[in-house]
Amino acid sequence: MCGITGFWDPSFTGNSEDLTRIARRMAGAIAHRGPDDAGDWSDVGTGMAMGFRRLSVIDLSPEGHQPMTSASGRYVIAFNGEVYNFERLRRTLAEEGRSQDFRGHSDTEVLLAAIEAWGLEAAVQKFIGMFAIALWDRRERQLSLVRDRIGVKPLYYGWSKDTLLFGSELKALREHPHFPDTIDRNAVADLVQRKYIGAPRSIYRDIKKLGPGTILQISGPGRTLTIEYWSPRVVATNGLANPFPGSVEEATDRLDDLLRDSVALRMVADVPVGVFLSGGIDSSLIAGLMQANSRTPVRTFTVGFRDDTYDEAPYAARVAAHLGTDHTELYVTADEALDVVPKLALIYDEPFADASQIPTCLVSVLARQHVTVTLSGDGGDELFGGYDRYAFGRAIWSAVGWMPAWLRQFGARKLRSWSPAANDTTFRLLHRFLPARLQTRASGEKIHRLAAVMTASDYQGMYRRLVSDWAAGDGLLLEGGVTPEDDTQWLNVGDATSRMMYHDLVTYLPDDILVKVDRASMAASLEAREPLLDHRLIEFAWRLPMAMKTRGGHSKWLLRQVLHRHVPEALLARRKMGFGVPLQSWLRGPLRSWAEELLAPKRIQREGFFVNTVVAKTWADHLSGKQDHSARLWSILMFQAWLDTRPSATIASAATGTHTSDR
Repeated sequence: MCGITGFWDPSFTGNSEDLTRIARRMAGAIAHRGPDDAGDWSDVGTGMAMGFRRLSVIDLSPEGHQPMTSASGRYVIAFNGEVYNFERLRRTLAEEGRSQDFRGHSDTEVLLAAIEAWGLEAAVQKFIGMFAIALWDRRERQLSLVRDRIGVKPLYYGWSKDTLLFGSELKALREHPHFPDTIDRNAVADLVQRKYIGAPRSIYRDIKKLGPGTILQISGPGRTLTIEYWSPRVVATNGLANPFPGSVEEATDRLDDLLRDSVALRMVADVPVGVFLSGGIDSSLIAGLMQANSRTPVRTFTVGFRDDTYDEAPYAARVAAHLGTDHTELYVTADEALDVVPKLALIYDEPFADASQIPTCLVSVLARQHVTVTLSGDGGDELFGGYDRYAFGRAIWSAVGWMPAWLRQFGARKLRSWSPAANDTTFRLLHRFLPARLQTRASGEKIHRLAAVMTASDYQGMYRRLVSDWAAGDGLLLEGGVTPEDDTQWLNVGDATSRMMYHDLVTYLPDDILVKVDRASMAASLEAREPLLDHRLIEFAWRLPMAMKTRGGHSKWLLRQVLHRHVPEALLARRKMGFGVPLQSWLRGPLRSWAEELLAPKRIQREGFFVNTVVAKTWADHLSGKQDHSARLWSILMFQAWLDTRPSATIASAATGTHTSDR
C-alpha cells in the first residue's frame, strides 16, 4: 500500500507553510500509489517534512492516517507496505503492557509500538512483510530509512547539497526544488546490459536506491550509519552449510506448512483480495493455497494474447476450473497492448526495459477493476532453480569452459560470422550438450548468445554475459559508462546452479522482477503481495539440497510436490513460457513508426549517449529479419522514451566527471 516521500533540510529558513507545500507537492506526484488519503507532517525547527499517499487496505478508518506519531510522541513514521504478522505482534505487545499504544487496528501503529518497545533494529527483525519506512526520531533528531529484506518495496534517497530527499519513486523527489537532475552514464550502461538499473545506482548520479534488508540512519550531512539487519549472503551460506536433514516427505510437509502460513498472512485485508494466475507452477500453487484457505471462490486474473507463443490464458483457465476460483480473463488485442507502450516511461519513472512490463501493466489494470490486493507467484524461479538459463549455463560452460582462451575467442568469431540459418543448423549439431527440455527451443539466437559467453574468462563472467543483451565491448555507448564487476553479488560456495540462483536473488529479482510488479500494480492503485518471498521460506529454501529443487529434468521439483496436492500434474504438463509479448513482430509492424522516431539518427547524435552507427545497424538488421534484436533495441527505446518525459537534464559521465547538455 501507499507511497512515502519527504526531505530534511537542517538549514531551512522558511516557515512551516513552505515545508508543507513542498511535501504535498512531492506526495502529489505519487498519488497513484495511494488514492484514498493524503497526509503530511513537518517540523520547521529541524527542517524535516514528510508526505504520504494512502491506499487503504488495513484499517480503513481515519485511525490509519499517516504520517503517524507514536503514543509517546517521540517517533513519526511514514510507512509503505504491509507487516503481515502485525496481529501476532500486537498480542505480544499487549502482553507486555502496551495496550494503551493502540487507537485503531492498523499495522502502522503496531510498527510504532514495536519500535518504542524493542528499538528499531530489534523490531524490524520481528516483522514479516514488505515495507519501506521513513522514521523520524524527534528526540535524537535522527532519520532512519528502512527497506524490507528482499526489496519488494522501493525506496530512493539522495543529497542535494545539505538537503536529504527520499521517496518511493523518483517522480516524488523530482518535485523538490533542489532535486539534483544529473544523469549517470554508468546507469545507462547498466540498463542496456541488464534491462534494468541495479541498486544502489539510479538513473541520477546523486540519487541511490536503499539496499534490501538495510537500515540507513542519518544524523545529518555526512553522518550516516548503515545496518544490514538481514543478509542473503549469510542466509545462503548458512543454508548450504546446514542442509535440511529430513526426507523428501518431511521437506514437502515443511514447505507446505510455510507456504500455507505465508499465503494466509497475505490474505488478511479489509478490502477484496485476488491473485494473478498464469497457469504455471508458482501462480497455480498460490491460487491453490488461497482457495484452500477460503470459504468462497478466490478471484483469479489472467491476460491472454491471440498468439499461441505467448498465450497462457488456456492453461490458467484449466487450473481455475479445477480449483473452482472466480476467474476473469481478458484477451488483449495488439492495439490495446500497444496503447500501454507510450505510458511506460512515466509508469516506471526511470528507464526499465523488461518487456514483460506490458502484460504486467495490463493484468494489473484488469485486477484493479475487481480487487484492491492481489497475490503473485514471483520468487519461485530464483529459490527453486526454475529458470532455463541455469541448465543452459551449466551445459554451455561444461562444453566450452575447458578450452583455452584463444580457442574460445576463435570459436566465438566463427559463430558470429555464420548466417542465422546456418546457426540453426549448427545449434542442432551442438544441442547434444543441452538438457532435453532446451533442445526443442534451439535457434540461431542462442548461437549468438553462445558466442558472447564463450569469451568469458570464468564462470561468473559467463553468466553475466548470458543474461546481458549488450556486452561492454559491443560499442553501443558513446563515452563513459561502465558496469563495474561486483563480486559481492556472487557466492564463493555451493554448486554452479546455487551460485547463479544467488546472483539472481540479489540482482535480477529485486531490481527487475519486483520493480516491474511494484510500478505496474501501483500505477493501477493495486497492492501486489509476494508469498514466495516470505523470509522464512527463503531461509528454508537455501537449506534444501539441490536434488530437491531440480530432479529428473524438472526444475522447482519440491514446489511441484506441494502443488500436486492441489492441482493434478496433468494440468501443468507444458514448457515454461515466461510472461512475454511478440515484441519482435511489433517493432517491425505497429511499433515501427514510434521506434523510428526515437531512434532517428539526428536525435541519437544530438543526445550523445549511443553510437549512431551501431544503433542504426542494429535497427536495420532487425527490420530486415536477419536477426531478432528486439531485446537489444527495447533497452535503447525505453531510455529514449524516458528522455522524452524530462524537459531538461544535465548529463554526467561518472567516470570522467564531465558535463554536457542533452538538448
